[in-house]
Amino acid sequence: MYVPRFNALDGVPEIQSLVMQVGSAQLVTTGPDGFPLASMLPVIWEPAGSRLVMHMARANQHWKAIEPDTPALAVVTGPEAYVSPAWYATKAEHGKVVPTWNYSAVHFTGRVTVNHDADWLHEAVSWLTDLHEARRESAGFEAWSVDDAPEKYVAGQLRAIVGIELVVEKVEAKAKYSQNRSDADRAGVVAGLRAEGGRRGEAQVADRMADDLGR
Repeated sequence: MYVPRFNALDGVPEIQSLVMQVGSAQLVTTGPDGFPLASMLPVIWEPAGSRLVMHMARANQHWKAIEPDTPALAVVTGPEAYVSPAWYATKAEHGKVVPTWNYSAVHFTGRVTVNHDADWLHEAVSWLTDLHEARRESAGFEAWSVDDAPEKYVAGQLRAIVGIELVVEKVEAKAKYSQNRSDADRAGVVAGLRAEGGRRGEAQVADRMADDLGR
């Protein structure tokens, strides 16, 4: 990943927060024909930071191309938005402005292995469920647990998936939010995204940029 100094996310807590907020990753490996294979999967980055825990449908042929310790890339993509140069204060000063794209992303490079063990799978999906249900509970809703479903039913569901574990060797994280622009230009982008943006990602980018300006 190309990461200019001013766009780098170096703090582990901030990177973990982004991964948790997104909750999914594109797992990319190379198939036997040399072409890439990719699957969007729910993801957990364990607190120690040494591995990603994922799972995919057994019917997904991707896992059959994964040998133990296969080199892999997992990409977590955060909020993104088009940035119009019309929003920059400097447009009126000299006109030397161009469009850009603001976004955040984390790339995990490592080696991936498939896991079929039922106990491992049960622990993984329970962990994932509890993580997301805790957010619902904090919002005042009743949390759901894997144990709420019949044991036989859960066992059948687990047979329909395979576990994926990526041992992390390198983490690259980037938050491109116009940090190389003046405060006036960045404020103009925030205002433009809020006035013209209709998608969730645009609102999230505007909020993040506003937070940075307020620091």
